[in-house]
Amino acid sequence: MAFGGGLTKLGPLNPAHRESAERLRALVERGASTPAAFREALLGVSPLERDAWVDLVLGLDALPDDGPELPRGCVPYLPCPVDALLRVVEHAPVRAEDVFVDVGSGAGRATALVHLLTGASAVGLEVQPALVEAARALATRLGLSRVSVLGGDAVDLAPRMTEGSVFFLYCPFSGARLEQLLAGLEPLARPRELKVCAVDLPLPPCAWLSLQPPSSDDLVIHRSTLLGGTTAPR
Repeated sequence: MAFGGGLTKLGPLNPAHRESAERLRALVERGASTPAAFREALLGVSPLERDAWVDLVLGLDALPDDGPELPRGCVPYLPCPVDALLRVVEHAPVRAEDVFVDVGSGAGRATALVHLLTGASAVGLEVQPALVEAARALATRLGLSRVSVLGGDAVDLAPRMTEGSVFFLYCPFSGARLEQLLAGLEPLARPRELKVCAVDLPLPPCAWLSLQPPSSDDLVIHRSTLLGGTTAPR
């Protein structure tokens, strides 16, 4: 599923939706957008147009091709659908006081969108330098001071995210690498509760994670059950 040349477009936007996207982008660039206003505008767009609308708000178009730095076993970059991110925000839930960590964050689309929808700080973990550069340019262009990206292998970086509270995975890898990542997150769950949200990625059995309803065919949300080294009451 190699991805290059541009974001997925679902056809031309309704002129009214195009106008609202351009208006929102101007507000975001001025630092005048609020999570409530952004969410209201997004929900006013038909589901089939939301991905194209978000791309226009964020000013996203062509993306770098995947490079040789992509480790073996990792999935080439593909942006997560907007409606899946909306369900993550709603059901996790993601709040303004959270730190949202996107494992395999690509060009920064999900981190920027989740921040604009919630006010939460957002950190991307991305191994491909060209995508790290694109994500940093996006945050700088839009003035998103609470959105950042770290370059490197997420398996190594994720255990260092001691402030992270919501970890998001849109099928970045599976198998042994996924098991390594989850093992690295376990110590972070002892001082506080973590939420691990995965789209199109079944998680392997993990004694310290408990599935949270509602779940769906494409989205699962788990909560940690460890606090202070013991199983937390549910």
